[in-house]
Amino acid sequence: MREEFQADLTEVSRLLVTMAESVRAAMRKATTALLKADREAANAVIERDAEVDDIYRQVEAKVADTIARQAPVASDLRMVITALHISADLERMGDLAEHVAKTALRRHPSPAVPAELRPVFRQMAEVADRMADKITVVLASPNADLAAELEKDDDAMDDLERDLFKILLHDDWPYGAETAIDGALLGRFYERYADHAVNAGEQMIYLITGEPVQH
Repeated sequence: MREEFQADLTEVSRLLVTMAESVRAAMRKATTALLKADREAANAVIERDAEVDDIYRQVEAKVADTIARQAPVASDLRMVITALHISADLERMGDLAEHVAKTALRRHPSPAVPAELRPVFRQMAEVADRMADKITVVLASPNADLAAELEKDDDAMDDLERDLFKILLHDDWPYGAETAIDGALLGRFYERYADHAVNAGEQMIYLITGEPVQH
């Protein structure tokens, strides 16, 4: 019975790593679509989001099946429930990458963001990619210290979002309300992507240490 439980956990872990790799690739491609008005890249993100959703459903089904068959004790139950929380955060990260891609597609063939905003979005994308990479590594090889670094990365993302809003709200903003709204929403998508990476990291810290992260 114990061997079956460990096999179930190994399969869930594999699915989570696959999800993390997928949502990292999705945001990278969505950023390409955004900054280069790349319709093909945008469509690829939108089409592949269904794959992330499918893996999420696989995790849900595997967790439910494991609980039903194995009746895990408290410490083991923490493992499978934590996996469920992490998969939900990863699924949401995929959705947010899709939102970026859809914004790029809606504005095609024009770029969704003007040249003045592209440097800050490049930086936001770099932070998002770094965070997605870290959560992928942590899921593959649990490391509480690396997971804890995500909080500082999230602070950097928050700073970039504030920089973005300073540009959007400046008196000299020349592009009108619609472009400003797009910029604000896009900034929010990247910021929320980072937040969900932090959530997943905190779940891993809890799993590794047995202690919830205090704020």
